[in-house]
This record gives sequence, C-alpha cells and structure tokens, in this order.
Amino acid sequence: MATYLDTSTWPRRDAFEYFRGFDKPYFNVCTRLDVAPLKATLAARGGGSLMLAYYFIALRLANEQEPFRLRLEGGRVRVHEVVHGATTVLRDDESFAFAYIDHDTDFARFAQRSAAVIAALRDPQAAFEPRVDEAGMLHFTTLPWVHFTSFSHARNWGREDSVPKLAFGRIAADGPHQWLPLSVEVHHALMDGLHVGRYLEAFEAALREPLTWLGAPR
Repeated sequence: MATYLDTSTWPRRDAFEYFRGFDKPYFNVCTRLDVAPLKATLAARGGGSLMLAYYFIALRLANEQEPFRLRLEGGRVRVHEVVHGATTVLRDDESFAFAYIDHDTDFARFAQRSAAVIAALRDPQAAFEPRVDEAGMLHFTTLPWVHFTSFSHARNWGREDSVPKLAFGRIAADGPHQWLPLSVEVHHALMDGLHVGRYLEAFEAALREPLTWLGAPR
C-alpha cells in the first residue's frame, strides 16, 4: 500500500506549493568526492567495480534519507519505502541501454547481481526498455571521459518527473587524492539545498570509511 506525505502539516508546505508549479523546478549541485580510500578498500578486498561501489553507497544513503525517497504522484507526495537504481549502459556498438539495479544492504550481493544485469545489456541486440513510469529509483549515469564541473540532464517537461538524478565523471588524481565529479539534480518542490548538503556530507563521510559500508571480503 502506497504511503503519502500529509503536506498540510509538512514544514515545507509553502515551498512545496511554490516550486511545484515552476516550468523548471529542478536544481543541481556539482561537487567532487575523494574516492582514493574507496579504491584502496576495493583493492584490499581483491578488486571489484568502483562504479558499482559508489552506486551502492549512493543508493544506501538515499534509502536512509527520506527526502531522496519522496516523489510527486498525481499532485501528492509519495513516500517510497525503498528506492532502487537505474543507470545507462554503453553497448558494444556505442548505443546505450538502461539497466535497473536493485538496492541491497549487502555490497557483495549488490555488486554480483548488478554486474550481471549490466553485462547482459552490453549486447547491441538487448532491448531498449526505459521504465518511464517507474519513480521509485535514482537515475545514475557515469561519464568516464569528462572531469566535469557542471552538468544538466535531459528532462520531459510534460511529466511529473521528480526522480533524483546523479552523474559521475572522470576521476582526476591530485597527490594522494582521487577526485570524482558528482552532480546531484533534484526537484525543488521535494527538497532544498539543506537536504542535498546533508546527502553529500554523508557521502563524503562514507568514502572516508568505506570498509564499514562494503564490509570485509567473504
């Protein structure tokens, strides 16, 4: 059974009513994260996909912070109990597909299942099947060719699209640091800079202690 927020008692009620009528109600924050400890932890565990590691952390944080589980639905605010992930996958013929990866609190299981889904979609014959009506997720993309400092996503202005969108870029080395660009784009009717700031602070903290998130190798 779907759960909806009582916006009449929501402290953000006025901001919600104000921003949901905007032609462009989204705002974007770009920053960079030091993934050097995450890469070192993966190496100590015997390897693994860095992309799936930071997707895993991004999804866990979103599920722990309610603003990232709020979605517009028929003019109401739905609270999703769990949100999952969707990411672009570059195919062998340089087209792309969308992969849908389930949230899991166990990194090894998450990585194994997600890697299998992504690998299957690299085949150019795999179906192009965007789930345009599925809102209980985060949209991910990775641009390993660009160390970007700003980013903007494609949007369908005719739909109630309130899914947070995260983009990751090319890592740049700086001494002991490995800087990963990150763009977070969200719907302003559902959250403010405060909430994105808390999410990014939690992401930074997780990357400083990645072993507590990924766990020891089995």
